[in-house]
Amino acid sequence: MPDHARDLALVFAGGNAVGAYHAGAYEALHDSGLRPDWVVGASIGAVTAAIVAGNAPEDRVTKLRMFWDEATQGTGPSPTGLLKPRQVYNGLHALLALAWGRPSIFGHRLPGLWSALPWVPNDVALFDNAPLLRTLERLVDFERLNRGGTRLTVGCVDIETGEEVYFDTARQEVRPEHILASTAILPAFPPVEVDGRVLCDAGYTNNLPLDPLFRTEPERDLLCIASDLFSLQARRPASLDAVLERANDLIFASAPRRAIAGLRREYELRQRLDPTGPAVTLLHLVYRAGADQLAAKSFDFSPSSIRDRWAAGGRDAVHGLGLLTQGARGNGRFEYLSLLDSLGPAKDAKPQAASSRP
Repeated sequence: MPDHARDLALVFAGGNAVGAYHAGAYEALHDSGLRPDWVVGASIGAVTAAIVAGNAPEDRVTKLRMFWDEATQGTGPSPTGLLKPRQVYNGLHALLALAWGRPSIFGHRLPGLWSALPWVPNDVALFDNAPLLRTLERLVDFERLNRGGTRLTVGCVDIETGEEVYFDTARQEVRPEHILASTAILPAFPPVEVDGRVLCDAGYTNNLPLDPLFRTEPERDLLCIASDLFSLQARRPASLDAVLERANDLIFASAPRRAIAGLRREYELRQRLDPTGPAVTLLHLVYRAGADQLAAKSFDFSPSSIRDRWAAGGRDAVHGLGLLTQGARGNGRFEYLSLLDSLGPAKDAKPQAASSRP
């Protein structure tokens, strides 16, 4: 149920194809009557946030579904419910995406990978992300987005200085190229020059951008629901691919862990100084990849994987809302609720035949 006594902020992490989890989570929150005051995102999270902020509430889920329908590789249903064939199926789809691109998101770039060969001109990326710019222009009403009905913040990194850069509709006009810059993960996609700065995806430094929400103390009680795409917890890896996946997850999940630990320390101090000040509840939803997911899951746009991630986001959001209603807030000013604490690592996947829609 909506909580009118506090503000609601949604934070969406980066993760490319895994971002279908965000759409499922948002759909469940929307169906529960929640309407965000502020959305923050990085990479595919910035795309999700822009679609939410740049559309009327009644159109948001439809536009998210359009985005993921176009992104999905229409190769038909998964041919099997067995784990190993499903892993092969997912891996082949990741290879197809890398070989042929996704027409609504990215395509080939020349010289791209060929620039590694002698006597071929240098290049800075493997793929061209211009198709995403056109998709954003179709699915996002940037005039509405900049009117400020729902505040939007997107995170990038300045390649030359290493500084984290945030574009915020409360301070400036946010344009499609700002969202594109937030998705430019190196070296897959080229950096984007905006207003004289060369910018890229913030994933390697701050994949779940909580910082903008807490740069200054919130003026009112705040409920922050953070949708994360990489988990700190997983079973012990038993294959080379699982080791690669685990390494990738740890890279992207470690910054959020440090940010949340910092918030705990900050609010312990705030509690001592002003115990009656605005309180923060942080609900942390985390995608827990099943056993069928591979190290290349960020490029797996197979119908079954997109569908499963969308469904997982919906289930986790519903469970998370249950956590919010189960326990009364204590005396402290900061409450952290995590699905990882209540559910643990994902169980082994039981793949099913996939439809062409999430």
